[in-house]
Amino acid sequence: QKDGNSNTQNQFYPKLESKIADTYVALSNATNKNSTYDSYIKAFRWASDRLNKTDGGVIAFVSNGAWLDGNAQDGFRKTLESEFSSIYVFNLRGNQRTSGELSRKEGGKIFGSGSRTPIAITILVRKPNQPGKAKIFYHDIGDYLSREDKLKIISDFHDVSKLPFIQLSPNEHGDWISQRNDKFDTWIPIGDKENKTNNKTFFVPYYGRGLATSRDVWCYNSSKKQLVKNINSCIDFYNSEVDRYLTEKKTSPDLVVNDFINYDSTKFSWDRNQRDTDLPKGRKYSFDEKSIRNSVYRPFFKQYCYFNRQLNNCVYQLPQFLPNEEKKNIAITVNGLSSKKGYSCLVADSLIDLNFQTAGTQCFPLYWYETIEPEQNSLFNDNAQIIKHEAISDFILEHAQGKYGNKVQREDIFYYVYGILHSKSYRETFEADLKKMLPRIPLVSDYQKFWAFSKAERDLANLHLNYEKVEAYPDVKVESSEQTQCKPVKAKSVFDDGSLMVAESESSYSASNSDEFNYYAVEKMKFPKKDQKDTIIYNRYHTITNIPEKAYEYVVNGKSAIEWVMERYQVTTDQKSGITNNPNDWSREHNKPRYILDLLLSVINVSVQTVNIVNNLPEVDWEKE
Repeated sequence: QKDGNSNTQNQFYPKLESKIADTYVALSNATNKNSTYDSYIKAFRWASDRLNKTDGGVIAFVSNGAWLDGNAQDGFRKTLESEFSSIYVFNLRGNQRTSGELSRKEGGKIFGSGSRTPIAITILVRKPNQPGKAKIFYHDIGDYLSREDKLKIISDFHDVSKLPFIQLSPNEHGDWISQRNDKFDTWIPIGDKENKTNNKTFFVPYYGRGLATSRDVWCYNSSKKQLVKNINSCIDFYNSEVDRYLTEKKTSPDLVVNDFINYDSTKFSWDRNQRDTDLPKGRKYSFDEKSIRNSVYRPFFKQYCYFNRQLNNCVYQLPQFLPNEEKKNIAITVNGLSSKKGYSCLVADSLIDLNFQTAGTQCFPLYWYETIEPEQNSLFNDNAQIIKHEAISDFILEHAQGKYGNKVQREDIFYYVYGILHSKSYRETFEADLKKMLPRIPLVSDYQKFWAFSKAERDLANLHLNYEKVEAYPDVKVESSEQTQCKPVKAKSVFDDGSLMVAESESSYSASNSDEFNYYAVEKMKFPKKDQKDTIIYNRYHTITNIPEKAYEYVVNGKSAIEWVMERYQVTTDQKSGITNNPNDWSREHNKPRYILDLLLSVINVSVQTVNIVNNLPEVDWEKE
């Protein structure tokens, strides 16, 4: 089942899933083990259980290869190691859920457009009465290979005996490849998700994931006016379904909710909260104007958000970070575990989406807020008392002051963390650890280096938070044609049935000086050629040239900051709902015709300055810390 509106429940196999729980899941140390129940993992369990216990046997799979290095599959790997006598793995790579240089290294997709996941050939051998753990033999097909290159390599090997396998030695964590560094485990965690009572961390346990709405197209928009319209529309429809259900229930007491509700995706996006709980209990929703909030949806891309438990699947700890629009805060965001896009961190000062960073954004705030008298009709109570607390722990403050002196304050530690997480050598040395664990950080032995990290990253955080105010990079040029009668941009989207929808934003003509807004409006920015990144065609009237190559070195969440702006600031129409999101509406509603152009020019400069700051961070001998 892809979403709540498909009404096609995944098949449940009680015995099989019970066996998975007793083996793969039981041996896993991961926090989120949901992917252990993926269909291809079930196939491994099903086949393993059908081998003759007396005679043994052989199983071979061509499957998704994510299990080889997946954080949640540690128990799966440990079980294979204990249940078989020898294991042969040919890693064909091709993971296109990566991006940038990582994607190019992964090479071509073995099954072409049919799969974006990595692929592996696995042979499992069970010999009866052979004691001990399995011997594991592994071969990686290599970097930067096309699909055709890979298929030829497979063909040339002809049979498994000709592969140049290396023998792997798994560690105690169940890592087969990309093994963790033991040094990393000796340092102080920024947080402990498995034990929230552990206070020997950088942050107190008020940190968590970004906002998961389960209906982003409804709950986010560049236009406040359009967002209000969308929310009211879906609430009205949901409430009408509640009425219809309660009426029908009177005459049909055995009525099944899943079979009854209207799954029209242009009306509402269902999830289990509404389908399994709220609608059956007759709970109706109401629009709350104060739930319209500013948010960062993706790096350097702001949107309006409807932040309300009724229509948000999970708000996590966000009400403790930013209880209302008036209470200020900043948070270091990092990617979730098992990220396939390289390590990433970025500071933010408004509501943060779950996918702001890849694999489920983790947010570590400078402060957290306690709300007294939480009884409320909406998300927050106007009369509630809100108390601000420090989120940097007493433990780490005492530790840092003992090492560097009482001059050290909590903010200094906050920016020090941001600095270490930007260190190139830290990311490279502990790449495997950062994919599988929350960061652990030493308090460096050199007093001057502590302050160098903290002060540099205070400047960097200020740059990242105030990126819209940064002046354009001095050498970048904007070539513009003369302003004439300008046409409004249109959104294009191909629907599932192949039909083309063309739509104009409802607010396209709402502001005065519409020609000026249309002159600077974007439809979709692009490079003249794939590899010609010194130039960006902004729209039909403006072209940006002389962009320094260095600007593209600043990568966040798997993509350069510049390319995030290019990707997100385009007019789109969602295929299922028909909702148009026009980023030009943000310009209009803020009465800034040049907003998007100036934003792009600012982000180019922010990128260059970020690279300069990061390149000048202190060098640290991590093995000695």
